[in-house]
Amino acid sequence: MSNRLPPLQTLRAFEATGRLLSMTQAGAELHVTAGAISRQIRALEEELGFPVFRRLTRQIVLTQAGAAFHQTVSRALADIARDADRLRVQGGNDRLTISTSVSFAAKWFAPRLHRLAARLPSVDIHLEVSDVNIDLSDGRVDATIRYGVGSYPQTVSERILDETMCPVCSPHYRDEKQITVPADLLGCTLLNEERLLHDDSTLPKWALWFKAAGVSAPRMRGPTFSHGSLAIEAAIRGEGVALGRSALVCEDIAAGRLVEPFAGIRLPAGRGYDLVHRPGEEEEPMIMTLREWLRDEVRDVLAEPGS
Repeated sequence: MSNRLPPLQTLRAFEATGRLLSMTQAGAELHVTAGAISRQIRALEEELGFPVFRRLTRQIVLTQAGAAFHQTVSRALADIARDADRLRVQGGNDRLTISTSVSFAAKWFAPRLHRLAARLPSVDIHLEVSDVNIDLSDGRVDATIRYGVGSYPQTVSERILDETMCPVCSPHYRDEKQITVPADLLGCTLLNEERLLHDDSTLPKWALWFKAAGVSAPRMRGPTFSHGSLAIEAAIRGEGVALGRSALVCEDIAAGRLVEPFAGIRLPAGRGYDLVHRPGEEEEPMIMTLREWLRDEVRDVLAEPGS
């Protein structure tokens, strides 16, 4: 077996072109002309002995063999870039970049981050917050906490926390509205999270909760917020009742900022939070520490009264 590697510049040109499906855009990214990219691609194809792109009239697409090779090249270049970035960090400290969603970061992850930092005293931890699923193959992010059904192609995932949903409000609002039975919510302002209103959403909605509670509820409207964390903050301010996701309200319930009037009527969300990382990194020390820390934090949450 030959151990000869194609020239690095051809691999960089191939990775960028395969990702962008444009030699012009790849050239702009790498600060060379589209012609130079084309020459590098042809040199790579000659080196490999097979075409990596199909050239159509106005576009290019990866061949089947090209697509498989592109995954390998992207992963290898990402690993090199990530390790090089870590070596550049001042003082030689390692770096752990974690991505998670806006609401989960604000209401669950960030308030606990100092305890993860204590376990990794020589590591610079970077928290990237985005509701867009991150592509781990580019090496920029080491791990993500994703909210979903647990299926993330070309990654390794582990369920960290399942989620339930139940109405929550401030203690003052509960007392002011004299909320004692589920039907009392019909006279309350119901706060909505935008994703829960989508017809194609598999998440429970207010109508499903009322059905589970045995209450015949008319179609009701109320303020709608783009993120669950915003609806929860409105509930804390006493503006109404939110259909709270358990992971997002547990801290506020424990602190007394929110109450759960009907804890016995919780709906499974059908989704949960998963730790997701690249294949082959299960035994990486920082990933192992992150996994163990998450398990400990979740165990503490589940041990809290009412959890």
